This record gives sequence, structure tokens and C-alpha cells, in this order.
Amino acid sequence: MSDRSQGETPLVHFSERLTNSAAFGTLFREGMDLVEETAAYLDGAGRTEAKALERSISLTYATESMRLTTRLMQLASWLLLHRAVKEGEMSLTQANREKTKVKLSAADPGPSEMIEKLPQNLRDLIARSMALQGKVRRLDATIHAAPTAERAPIGNPLVPQLNRLKAAFEQ
Repeated sequence: MSDRSQGETPLVHFSERLTNSAAFGTLFREGMDLVEETAAYLDGAGRTEAKALERSISLTYATESMRLTTRLMQLASWLLLHRAVKEGEMSLTQANREKTKVKLSAADPGPSEMIEKLPQNLRDLIARSMALQGKVRRLDATIHAAPTAERAPIGNPLVPQLNRLKAAFEQ
């Protein structure tokens, strides 16, 4: 009788496969497109709109655009980190260590009554960034969920008993 372990193939963890999914690819593109769109807006039409605001709303505009930028940079960092996992440039364990530097709860928007006074384009970007942040948080929780329990190797449960009998009779 052979003493080798039977049926002990490594488990495939779903979380390790998520970065290779089409859903991750779509989320990555959505995130990077939103970063580019926001940068273009804030450097272009956003500046023009900000100049036309009253002073108190202008301060809110500056604060919220800074929060938006911070939020998107954190999300982009997370997305790029996990793309590196997808591309094989780092392991999921390495990404898990590095992601502690990324704050997925960073820069939540201010009170809604202040947001409502901002230009529609900025409000739309804020809403879209919050939706993206929600998606990334859910995916992050799934990918980096701690394993509930290590499973025992799957194999013939009689092998350990047979090995004990064999050992007992060989003495």
C-alpha cells in the first residue's frame, strides 16, 4: 500500500481568481476612465464653473473637488495594485500587504445640502465616484476575506487507519 497522500490537490480560492475576471476588467476600465474624466473636468470646464460660484459655494467646490480627487486616487491605487496581481507582477498576499496603504473609505463627501449647491457636472462625478467606491469596497471584502477555516485535505479517510495497522504489525 502506498503511503502517499491521495487526493491532496491544492484548493482553488475564488478570491484569487477575481482579479482575472471580466468583472474586474470592466471595473478597472470604469475606474480609470472616471479618473481621466474627472481630471479633464477639473482642469477645464470645472475651473470655469468654479469661477462663477459665490464665495461660500466656491469654498465647498474646492473642498469637494479635493475630496473627489483623493477618493479617486485611492481607488486608482487599489485598482492598479490588483491589476498587478492579474498580470502576475505580484501575489495576492503581497497585494494584501500593500493595500493597507490604500484607504477605501477616504474622503466621503460633505453634507448633501452643500453638495446640492455645486455644479451638476461635479455632483455627477461625486456620485459616480461613490458608486465606484462601493463596488471596489465589496470586491475588496471578497478578495481579501480571511479564510473561514482551513479545510482538511480531501482523500481516503481510511488511509491513516490502514497506515497505523501496517505500522503495528511491522514491529
